[in-house]
Amino acid sequence: MRVVFRHVLALAGATAAIGGFWDLSPAIAADPDHGVVLAKRWCATCHVVDSDQRQASADVPPFTVIARKPDSTPEKIASFLLEPHPKMPNFPLSREEAADIAAYISTLRK
Repeated sequence: MRVVFRHVLALAGATAAIGGFWDLSPAIAADPDHGVVLAKRWCATCHVVDSDQRQASADVPPFTVIARKPDSTPEKIASFLLEPHPKMPNFPLSREEAADIAAYISTLRK
C-alpha cells in the first residue's frame, strides 16, 4: 500500500510539474467591490466609472457603455486591461486587480 501511495504522489507531482491536468489550487473569484475601488483610483481620470461621477474625458467611453457592448465579457475586459494600448496609460495591474475591475464593469451591464 505504501509503494502505491508513493507512486500516486510521484505521478501527481510530475503532472503538476509539467502543467498537467490537476489544478489543486482553489479558484479565486474576482471581487467587484475591490474593482470599483481600483477603478476610482486608476480609471476615473478618463472614464466615468460610477453613477456618482460627473466628469471625465469626453472621448473616452464610460464604464456603462463598455459593460453593454455585446462582446464585453469579464475575461475579455481583464485581458484588455493587462495588454498595453496606445490610447491608455500602462497601469501596473496584477491579474487579480484586472479581474476585479472587469468584474465591477460587468456589474454595470443592464
